[in-house]
Amino acid sequence: MILYDSCPICRSKNILPVFTVKDYTVSLEDFEIWECKHCTLRFTQNIPEVEEIARYYQSENYISHSDTQEGFINKLYHQVRKKTLLKKKNLVKKLTGKKNGSILDIGSGTGAFLNTMQLANWQVKGIEPDEMARKKSLELYGVQLNAAEDLYTLPANSFDAITMWHVLEHVHDLHGYINQVNDLLRPGGKIFIAVPNYTCYDEEVYKEYWAAYDVPRHLYHFSPKAMKELLELHGLSIDSVRPMWYDSFYVSLLSEKYKTGKSNPARAFLNGMISNSKAMLNIKKCSSVIYVASNPSTSIEL
Repeated sequence: MILYDSCPICRSKNILPVFTVKDYTVSLEDFEIWECKHCTLRFTQNIPEVEEIARYYQSENYISHSDTQEGFINKLYHQVRKKTLLKKKNLVKKLTGKKNGSILDIGSGTGAFLNTMQLANWQVKGIEPDEMARKKSLELYGVQLNAAEDLYTLPANSFDAITMWHVLEHVHDLHGYINQVNDLLRPGGKIFIAVPNYTCYDEEVYKEYWAAYDVPRHLYHFSPKAMKELLELHGLSIDSVRPMWYDSFYVSLLSEKYKTGKSNPARAFLNGMISNSKAMLNIKKCSSVIYVASNPSTSIEL
């Protein structure tokens, strides 16, 4: 187990416990969440080591790896995913300014997003730690994904876009990943980092039952301030912040079940609506956000 005595981002010693959260997906174990009072990052304490955490992903309830469509929530997830895949594709094309290019997707799951980009005539490469998910990607889409360790063997300046859709919160080697991603980006390229945002309204409603804490798989729980500090430490700047509107509904559906022991779609939908309405006034309050980042020192002059 890993016990932090300082903030994983800024190394401040001013860290305090917030509350205890249960792993409702796999183990039913309890984990403490702490917060850094300097950069406002929240993080899970006593997390499993890299070699031990795989067992916390072994569940059909972990949709990105199993691809299961059984049950109402899983079916809803897959219906929404069809729309979000197209939105992600269009966002990458728009903000890179390229109709086609080279993209690296880190944490590719079963390959759905890379398949979407491949059909749009992009050159694709994916990193996925889970062997079963890699096999599923090849079976479903013919997309061959690389193992996690291959990230560090890729040549520098190789990609116009690098995407991490709900991935960075899972990564033990947080600073090493950001360094490597920066090295792999071509001049003028863009990095897309989607993460849950604990400063949203739905977290205020559900607190320790908020499903996006997803302990111990989520090692870190980002605020906009924490993400800005992390990226700036590595010479990256945030160009824009984009909303992920559907996440508030999906997270609220799960959170409602965790809090009350039963599903309540009507109340979850209402909380999701309220959360999104508040975020319309400030995107940085959205349940999940996409940070679009670049390296100013390698920007192409137009």
